[in-house]
Amino acid sequence: MKKIQMVDLVSQYEKIKPQVQSAINTILDKAQFINGPDVESFKTELGDYLGAAHVVPCANGTDALQIAMMALGLKPGDEVITPSYTYIATTEVIGLLGLKPVFVDCEKDTFNISPKAIEAAITSKTKAIVPVHLYGQSCDMEAIMAIAEKYDLKVIEDNAQAIGSDYTFSDGTKKKTGTIGHVGCTSFFPSKNLGCYGDGGALCTQDEQLAEKLAMVANHGQSKRYYHDMVGCNSRLDSIQAAVLRIKLNLLDEYIDARREAADYYDSRFKNIDALTIPYRAQNTKHVFHQYTLQLTDDVNRDELVAFLGKKDIPAMIYYPVPAHAQKMFATIETSSGKLENTDWLTSRVFSLPMHTELEKDQLQYICDAVIEFIEQ
Repeated sequence: MKKIQMVDLVSQYEKIKPQVQSAINTILDKAQFINGPDVESFKTELGDYLGAAHVVPCANGTDALQIAMMALGLKPGDEVITPSYTYIATTEVIGLLGLKPVFVDCEKDTFNISPKAIEAAITSKTKAIVPVHLYGQSCDMEAIMAIAEKYDLKVIEDNAQAIGSDYTFSDGTKKKTGTIGHVGCTSFFPSKNLGCYGDGGALCTQDEQLAEKLAMVANHGQSKRYYHDMVGCNSRLDSIQAAVLRIKLNLLDEYIDARREAADYYDSRFKNIDALTIPYRAQNTKHVFHQYTLQLTDDVNRDELVAFLGKKDIPAMIYYPVPAHAQKMFATIETSSGKLENTDWLTSRVFSLPMHTELEKDQLQYICDAVIEFIEQ
């Protein structure tokens, strides 16, 4: 049995190595490192895949969120509603721009932001909502967009963990996550479902005027070279990363199928174990399993379980042990939060098992056997 990795990027790379090396060598030979043809082609291909009219590549997912908030004209003091149960980048940029993070609770089953909690947190200063499609499953976007329309709010989707996921509305309309809100933001960090070999990110929108602003912000606020119409930043996806992403985008659905197959196996082994709650799969979304995250009952010691798995050379991760509202970084920033009961409970009771495209049956069996051994001992 191969060594078990939380994410096995080496094995994934071996399968596409000739294509990747050829693409990179072409860029090196032509010295087209910045804004080369691969970047332009990737913009078009990603837009076609997502069904997005406009794609703006950038340097990373955190930049994507910042660029979105800047392009939407959010001002210091404006309130932005966000889940506390998320990676810190989502909320970090809110504080960075002088905006006020308003932390709300998540749903206990999906881990995603609660629409009821969103509406309860809206004030006259609320300007935007940032739903995070956590672990690979879409938020309840129909409800969130209805709230946004009711209160005239902007929606910035954090799609870093769910690219490729489908969401089906009650009328049967189907859209990719990241294309439903006013702006969708994603990360191409190597471990993501669609990952490059460095840093990378992108924004997408259906609004042409907004797309122009996003592109300007990402490029020093320029409308044309040396003419700077607004304050911007310098955030670019380089040609080598775009070339890698073009290759992997063609395989994204295959990668998603492999992740879902691994999740199916985990589910089959854990679904009847009272001490474990397997990931919930909403019927109107396609879970793409960026992570496979289980909930433990109160009588299971999570730290001991993770240590037990470690002794068997099985990596396990705890995402995220300290929710955003409890992070020290926000001690000197004005924030607001209501009751976060589900957030606080989940951060103490969840853990994630290896999840990637290269998991093999013997590895999955070994992992499951070990978890069950600990639970039943």
